[in-house]
Amino acid sequence: MNDLLLGALLAVNAVTFAAFGLDKWRAIRGRRRLPESWLLGLCAATGIVGGLIGMGVFRHKTRKASFRWKLVPVGALNVLWLWLWLGNGD
Repeated sequence: MNDLLLGALLAVNAVTFAAFGLDKWRAIRGRRRLPESWLLGLCAATGIVGGLIGMGVFRHKTRKASFRWKLVPVGALNVLWLWLWLGNGD
């Protein structure tokens, strides 16, 4: 995996992790929340690992079954992205 790809993956996952933390922070304080579609979109944009870690660390969206079920195809999409980026999609 080249350095640019690795850096991009780390950046997207860091942003996704931070978004889950921000949304939890806003939820606790009764403030306007991030749309669920944003969280799912970040996960779909190769940020699934950061999202899953954020869910665990911040204990956010862990009891919402509908959200967890939406993560299943998003996770599959991440596997597909990685497979294609590594050149195995020929």
